[in-house]
Amino acid sequence: MKITFLYHSAFLVETAQFYLLFDFYKAPLPALSADKPLFAFASHSHADHFSEALFSETAAHEKTQFILARSVRPTPKRLDAWGVPDAQRGHIVTMRAGETLTLDADGTELTVETLKSTDEGVAFLLSWQGKTLYHAGDLNWWHWKGEEKAWNNNMEASFKRNIEPLRGRRIDMAFLPLDPRQEEFFALGMDYVLSIADVRRAFPMHLWERFDCIARYKSDAQRQNLKTNIVDIYHDGQSWVFDES
Repeated sequence: MKITFLYHSAFLVETAQFYLLFDFYKAPLPALSADKPLFAFASHSHADHFSEALFSETAAHEKTQFILARSVRPTPKRLDAWGVPDAQRGHIVTMRAGETLTLDADGTELTVETLKSTDEGVAFLLSWQGKTLYHAGDLNWWHWKGEEKAWNNNMEASFKRNIEPLRGRRIDMAFLPLDPRQEEFFALGMDYVLSIADVRRAFPMHLWERFDCIARYKSDAQRQNLKTNIVDIYHDGQSWVFDES
């Protein structure tokens, strides 16, 4: 399995059977093998997670299926404005929170579950052939110094409620927000996910190019005994290859 961090919250995952593309919003897209299906996911419509570039950049890849949060609202009028050709429109499905979808990847069954975001849209939980992958989108424990105590308390409660489907799950790859704008509260969401789920590898994202946040996170003495491998990211375009067994 090859994983490429494109930028921000955008990742490209290549397995033996297919590609998975998450929250892509700007060119270029790495070269893809024409014979592998591509499943392109958009967790919500914020400009740092989705743009119409998703369609133009994948236009040459005939085996593309788009799985979009319902909040992206790919209406015919919007698809016209985005310049999406008819050939792609027939391969768009939308999902709201709490739904499950089963896709056929040239004989491999790929199951997609959605969780409700604490911001907009959904998070994606994928499973196939005994493997599980989670992409949080903007589902995070957002705690902001400028907000009232009641707002932050409600956010905590919402996050813990929305993330509950992950409790006890084994997750091979998790893509989780670690946002430096939250200052000393930047790790609340990641810490909580790792406390309730059995995550094998965690890829920090939503870093706003502050890759030093990862070292800061890992340096905390309370995290020295984590069973999860927190993957170091140093730059856009970085790739890793992992054994799929």
